[in-house]
Amino acid sequence: MSDAIRETPATPRDAFDLLTAGNLRFAAGAPRHPNQDAARRADTAAGQHPYAVVVGCSDSRLAAEIIFDQGLGDLFVVRTAGHAVGAEVLGSIEYGVSVLGCPLVVVLGHDACGAVAATRAAVQDGTTARGYLRDVIERVTPSVLAAQAAGVSEDDGFIATHVRHTVDLLMDRSQELADRVASGRAAVVGLTYRLAEGSVRTVASRGLDLPQDGTAVPAVASASAVR
Repeated sequence: MSDAIRETPATPRDAFDLLTAGNLRFAAGAPRHPNQDAARRADTAAGQHPYAVVVGCSDSRLAAEIIFDQGLGDLFVVRTAGHAVGAEVLGSIEYGVSVLGCPLVVVLGHDACGAVAATRAAVQDGTTARGYLRDVIERVTPSVLAAQAAGVSEDDGFIATHVRHTVDLLMDRSQELADRVASGRAAVVGLTYRLAEGSVRTVASRGLDLPQDGTAVPAVASASAVR
């Protein structure tokens, strides 16, 4: 069942509030399933106006439209194993912010990430993965090494470090994105998702004043998020 037509968020804060309000509904077991009916399908056939780019892991349990309780045309989603970032991913993100005008980019990691676990094992054992999996592990390795150097030993710490490193990588590699964040037109937020709970936590933020210590998103959404 679709919500009443809502205005696409124009600011990074409004976009973040709308996105996390949807996650709160999903985690509470009360999703609205907005923008998923025939009317929305017809409305978006001529063009798309998403309000957020979500760069997430390909894990089958991390479907962004479901865990954030969104629908057709709401999110521009880029997914790779371990949210590994290459040129194609950067180009997709820049398309989302510069062509589609999304004011928010989210890097979404999760606990029990297979790509991070495989990279930790490869680093520990000194082994090399076969085929193109090696490319994924090579992209995740700097995050694993940084976490180890900081004395991290728990899974949550490795996941958070990898999300933070991905946020930094996007800001360092994409001048387009960095310029938009600097001018206040966009923000980049790193979130970690807990599979069993269905909730997200903030671990990095560029362009928004948010806790970055793994704190759960606010329990009460702003008025702009629930309209």
